Amino acid sequence: MKKQYWIWALFALCLSFGQWVAPVAADEQTPPDQFRVGMEAGYAPFNWTQTTDANGAVPISGEEGSAFAGGYDVQIAKKIAEGLGKELVIVKTQWDGLAPALQSGTIDAVIAGMSPTAERREQIDFTDPYYESDLVVVVRKDGDYASAKRLADLSGAKITAQLNTFHYTVIDQIPDVNKEQAMRDFSSMRVALASGIIDGYVSERPEGVTAVGTNPDLTMIEFAEGEGFETNPEDVQVAVGMRKGDSDVAAINQILAGISQEERTDLMDQAIVQQPADASGETAEQGLIADFKKIIDDYGLLFLRGAGLTLFIAIVSTVIGLMIGLLVGVFRTLPLSENPISRFLQRIVNGLLTIYIEVFRGTPMMVQAMVIFYGTALAFGVSMNRTLAALLIVSINTGAYMSEIVRGGIFAVDDGQFEAAQAIGMTHWQTMIKVVLPQVMRNILPATGNEIIINIKDTAVLSVISVADLFFQGTSAAGTNFQYFQTFAIIGVIYLVLTVTATQILRFVERKMDGPSAYVKLEDINPNE
Repeated sequence: MKKQYWIWALFALCLSFGQWVAPVAADEQTPPDQFRVGMEAGYAPFNWTQTTDANGAVPISGEEGSAFAGGYDVQIAKKIAEGLGKELVIVKTQWDGLAPALQSGTIDAVIAGMSPTAERREQIDFTDPYYESDLVVVVRKDGDYASAKRLADLSGAKITAQLNTFHYTVIDQIPDVNKEQAMRDFSSMRVALASGIIDGYVSERPEGVTAVGTNPDLTMIEFAEGEGFETNPEDVQVAVGMRKGDSDVAAINQILAGISQEERTDLMDQAIVQQPADASGETAEQGLIADFKKIIDDYGLLFLRGAGLTLFIAIVSTVIGLMIGLLVGVFRTLPLSENPISRFLQRIVNGLLTIYIEVFRGTPMMVQAMVIFYGTALAFGVSMNRTLAALLIVSINTGAYMSEIVRGGIFAVDDGQFEAAQAIGMTHWQTMIKVVLPQVMRNILPATGNEIIINIKDTAVLSVISVADLFFQGTSAAGTNFQYFQTFAIIGVIYLVLTVTATQILRFVERKMDGPSAYVKLEDINPNE
């Protein structure tokens, strides 16, 4: 009976997962007294991440007490939430995930500097605009295009813009432009520009002011009337994104109508002054060490929380993946049943397991994360906690690899041991549990340890579904302080510490499993001693 305890434990685990991912109707996914707003919290001065509640910043959901969102979008969101009589909750979400999160009901609105383009209106509804800006091009001050006054002056330049924005489409209006691949966020574009990979990027004026104010090596090109980009009114407007048919659109429009143009301008001016990036200049002349110290002081707690979550996901997912790998690997090595029906069912299951292995080994984990987290929410209305989704994604992915590792470990055991076990009347399962698997576990320990190391690093791709792991926290910090080298150098050191520590622990476990290097022969032992 005790041998079956692990089966009941696995069953209980499956039930727990089922409770976490139970389908929830879209209008029930957020409490009625909350107004959940999605934003990047990394697009200053519209929105950014800071470590205190200074200047009216709002706690970020899931990171209360250690991370706060500030900026123009946050101030507008506060006014809307107050007008609706609801509590404002900021949900930090990657740009690519904002629309899926809204459609699936994870958030109630997108207030993230989003323009109400015709293409986006096909998927979501928009309120009246709450800000209107002009398009600019940010270039290096010492570059060949710093003196450009019109689009024709940028001919031959390597220009890019943020992925999935209308900014990228207007690049084609520049004559003979070298249109570079779109980039994921403004942090990436600023680094690419500073390093000379690109000559410039298209942005809105508030972001351009921010970039120039925090990096004296950059300058912003503003175009005179008729010399710049041709845009539709909705392209340069910023509005609140809502779900199709949301009844709150009219109420929010009424609230926005009560915010005068003068007040909106004052809010944006305050956001430009208050953004944390402005403080980076205080240490610019104190040297690199002072920069590192300031980053650690400001974001050290965020980095530690991110590292803890990274380690948790990696270890738990590897253990669950190993369990999946053992079950799948053992099943795939079962001899075909002599019963025709059982043999037919066995082949079907083997076929399904083969598909599972090939799909999860043959597709990137980032794609799997998007499909599992956002795809299931859109297709089936399934709402998952982000951390649970991360565990599920990494566990299933790891299980696909571990199943082949286990199968290889089983085949590495000498056939004579199978024959000997059968000769004394042991069943296949008894042979596996008592004879084969103990040897397999020792043989695959290095490969299992390697999976833990890989998972520690691969959790970085989960930032696509806004899991607050170490990489996500580092990206948020760099997007706020604009000190990319220093920030990611610290993140790299933390990753190295995690992987080296895990490697040493695994080697210690291997030595313990190997036993002592020398044994005392039984005949040399004196029974009288």
